[in-house]
Amino acid sequence: MAHKFAANEIRPRAVEWDRDSVFPLELFRKAFDLGLMTGFIPEIYGGQGLTMLDTCILEEEISWGCSGVATSMNANGLALGPILLAGTGEQKRVFVQPFATEFRFASFCLTEPGAGSDAGGIATTARRDGDGYVLNGRKCFITNGVHASQYTVFASTDRSRGHKGLSAFVVPRETPGVSSGKKEDKMGQRASETSDVLFEEVRVPEANRLGAEGEGFKIAMRTIDYARAGVAAMAVGVARAAYEHAAEYGRQRVQFGQPIAMNQAIYFLLADMATDIEAARLLTWKAAWLADQGKRNTKESSFAKAFAADLAMRAATDAVQIFGGYGYMKDYPVEKLMRDAKLLQIFEGTSQIQRMVIAKETLLR
Repeated sequence: MAHKFAANEIRPRAVEWDRDSVFPLELFRKAFDLGLMTGFIPEIYGGQGLTMLDTCILEEEISWGCSGVATSMNANGLALGPILLAGTGEQKRVFVQPFATEFRFASFCLTEPGAGSDAGGIATTARRDGDGYVLNGRKCFITNGVHASQYTVFASTDRSRGHKGLSAFVVPRETPGVSSGKKEDKMGQRASETSDVLFEEVRVPEANRLGAEGEGFKIAMRTIDYARAGVAAMAVGVARAAYEHAAEYGRQRVQFGQPIAMNQAIYFLLADMATDIEAARLLTWKAAWLADQGKRNTKESSFAKAFAADLAMRAATDAVQIFGGYGYMKDYPVEKLMRDAKLLQIFEGTSQIQRMVIAKETLLR
């Protein structure tokens, strides 16, 4: 079903949405109606209760259609993940269940202008005030920030403690003092909207805090460990699309009296792509399976995310090379894949951060 949705609903208009930087709201509504945006929600809260492995299979297919579309479709899972991991039963009922029954967006608000990979540098504050907190700060590069009805926000309740002073909060969009900035003009994944989200004297009750004070960093990292498998699955989808386009073009394009795919320089590229796609998919599924078993998957999710994201960029670049001059033109599909793939090496922890995590997990444990 997900593949048919990608083939019939996403691919025919993906170039248009990319060119004009269109947020395809009606497409997302169709995806919601099919259950493609609620599968991760447990059945008790109205979702389908899909496993992480199930979700990765779906994310690969949607990203095969367009990774920008997939990014915005998957953002609810990232934003609601901290609530599912660390929230009380009441918090899950109040803040998660509505997303299973009503089409809406949520956003995950961690990154700031001065705090990307270094979450300990977060400057957004949550000041204790009576029976609640007052939030002040600016988050950037927030997926669906303009459209979200709810934000999961990481803020410092004690800046002297660095990342150990972070806490997590759920902030409804209608709360006074919440606003979103301009839509960013991005290189790729242009069907997904990204913006700043600002919090100015935003008052939230203590009931909106997830976990205890100071547990925000732990909650964020646990969420990202789960989410990285999903990003890896997206990368596999992009790499697979690049491979399929390149292989088809290689069979059709004739030079020196034969299809270029029959030249060793080309078919070695295609063989490496096919091999690495299979390896990336298996790394992704292992990371997802570990999460489903309730096991720690920090190392494995970084294996998958680093390998798959780098593969997506390499496969897209090689596809452009196989297409030659045509690959550089917007009339052909692979230049979009190359632009889209780049973001996969950056968000949810850069490829360099993944290698730092892998080194710590393999050398220091």
